[in-house]
Amino acid sequence: MRERHAGRERCRAQDFESFVAGAAGRLLHTATLLTAEPAEGPGANPLARRLLTASLARTFADWERLRGEDPYNRTRQDLAARFAREAWRHHRPRGGVLDRLTPQERLVLVLRLYEEVPEEQTAALLGLDQDRVRAVCNRSVATMCGTRSPTVRRGAARLLGALP
Repeated sequence: MRERHAGRERCRAQDFESFVAGAAGRLLHTATLLTAEPAEGPGANPLARRLLTASLARTFADWERLRGEDPYNRTRQDLAARFAREAWRHHRPRGGVLDRLTPQERLVLVLRLYEEVPEEQTAALLGLDQDRVRAVCNRSVATMCGTRSPTVRRGAARLLGALP
């Protein structure tokens, strides 16, 4: 009985390690964009790493209960929720790509343009109205690019790495 349980735990750990090996890089980049920390250099992005570690720990704890649910989506949702709860810590500019934006603007912009989460899902995840999400996204792009042109949205998406 004990051997079977240990075998199941090993299999669970291996599955989770495979998931992390494939998804951790993108999730760390997402967390780094959210925290507006520099992505490179000595001691880069400690807040992003802490956020991601907590989200991955939550995903691992729920691994058996996912039952066909996308673990990447679950981890991204947890990451966004943790960031939103801790947003007061992320007001100070840190030198990252999106440090000119407020935490809410970063969260909406990263979810919509970098992670390509549909507007409806972003609104539901953040507890905001769809029109509010659209307005925050447009304001964020305008702040980053200095204009409200539709072509700027595609340019911002390229800047964030969401488009080729």
